[in-house]
Amino acid sequence: MRHYLTAILSLALLAFGPQVLSGQPPQELVRDTSTQMLTRLRQESKLIEQTPERLYELVSEIVLPHFDFELMGRWTLGKYWQRATPAQRDQFISEFRSLLVRKYGSALAEYVDEEIVYLPFTMSEKDTQVTVHTEINPVNGIPVNITYRLHHTDSGWKVYDVAIEGISLVTNYRTSFISKIRQDGLEQLIRQLAAINKGDGTT
Repeated sequence: MRHYLTAILSLALLAFGPQVLSGQPPQELVRDTSTQMLTRLRQESKLIEQTPERLYELVSEIVLPHFDFELMGRWTLGKYWQRATPAQRDQFISEFRSLLVRKYGSALAEYVDEEIVYLPFTMSEKDTQVTVHTEINPVNGIPVNITYRLHHTDSGWKVYDVAIEGISLVTNYRTSFISKIRQDGLEQLIRQLAAINKGDGTT
């Protein structure tokens, strides 16, 4: 469970603030934005405690605009993405985004004060896909290896996957979601995600 929460927090820490230039080196971008995100969380900790909705507002404001959810959706649903209608694709992406917001919130208390270490990074000017390696060092416990996968788009670098100790977040969701689709269909998966996001279901 702790590694799962780490995955959600890691996604959030990779958020690219609107003030960050798309040409900024990926590792520098990760480091700067991680600092920005953690600073905001610490500054507004009392407000978040009193009004939990503020947490979700911060996630939506800083994080969500900077992920390639369409690519994540394609990979997560596999062949079922091609079979889905445009409306189903939009609905799935909307619920998938909301799911990550909810899961991120549950990770904050555990990880907001932990150290992030940025491992050696290299890339060439021609690279359009990069991997940034980091570690989260808990106060108590062993380091957790976090690998961020990003690709460059017309609007800058976008997150498309995170791997925790070598295990891909997208692959994990893909396994779970495709199993549900095979059993109950895509429409039912979307309804289940909607229920979870409303607090009427479990993951």
